[in-house]
Amino acid sequence: MDIEAGKDIPVRDPALLDDDGRIKRTGNVFTATTHIVTVVVGAGVLALAWAMAQLGWIAGIAVMILFACISVYTYNLVADCYRFPDPVSGKRNYTYMQAVDAYLGGKMHVFCGSVLYGKLAGVTVGYTITSSVSLVAIKKAICFHKKGHDAYCKFSNNPYMIGFGICQILLSQIPNFHKLTWLSTIAAATSFGYAFIGSGLSLSVVVSGKGEATSIFGSKVGPDLSEADKVWKVFSALGNIALACSFATVIYDIMDTLKSYPPENKQMKKANMLGITTMTILFLLCGGLGYAAFGDDTPGNILTGFGFYEPFWLVALGNVFIVVHMVGAYQVRSFYS
Repeated sequence: MDIEAGKDIPVRDPALLDDDGRIKRTGNVFTATTHIVTVVVGAGVLALAWAMAQLGWIAGIAVMILFACISVYTYNLVADCYRFPDPVSGKRNYTYMQAVDAYLGGKMHVFCGSVLYGKLAGVTVGYTITSSVSLVAIKKAICFHKKGHDAYCKFSNNPYMIGFGICQILLSQIPNFHKLTWLSTIAAATSFGYAFIGSGLSLSVVVSGKGEATSIFGSKVGPDLSEADKVWKVFSALGNIALACSFATVIYDIMDTLKSYPPENKQMKKANMLGITTMTILFLLCGGLGYAAFGDDTPGNILTGFGFYEPFWLVALGNVFIVVHMVGAYQVRSFYS
């Protein structure tokens, strides 16, 4: 990403420099879309079936489409703030926090910075936990395959969380590891991989006629679900979907890779549309098929919650893809937030 952004490379030829004296950037709409997909299509996509189960078909689909429209609108507004004061010819804001300072001033800079880094800490912890759960799920998939689905296959997540943290520390020390086009491409490919594996396994259940009953209003209040629990789960589902759509903290780092012509905000708006459209299709695919397969008993994650046991190698492969994606997404999110 730094090559695209033109950082830290001494160049004497003015023809090779941008308007701010840095080397000309080489990123385009396609590379920006790849970065967006890398960040936004995370392992949370596999939890959207659970969210759909809480909301039902009508509200679930409507909320995903509504949040996608809100995301396009708000991120297009953020894209217009990349340069200050003019969105086409103004001075570039290289980071989200620089834009906050330029447009909103010092007090909001401090406030938004606190929120940003608090969220960053939560997200990176989430990546670590998700990776450890997927690593354990790989071990469980093999265990269940060898010993049977009712076997005792429980393992501690702690060694895997520690190992993931050590891995990220080591990767962060590699010089120029943060030139992220290739890393984003791999991470985006693996995100499609586990999304399609989860969707494909769910589709196989539905096609085989083993799918559970679903509802247009989601899980019903009854002996096993109180009204208070229903309300809590609905709001949790809304939060899951909203969080899955978020990439505001890295949008300027993505824009900082784009060529200066056409204007960065116009390129980013196209990338927003392409990336969020791809995101929404995957969300609806995973959420809808997972809910159709498991109904009200949809697990929190259709790959790590063992809604599927066989083929065990495919379940394990999906979790391998999750881990690879988390490694790349952690680097993108943490080092460019």
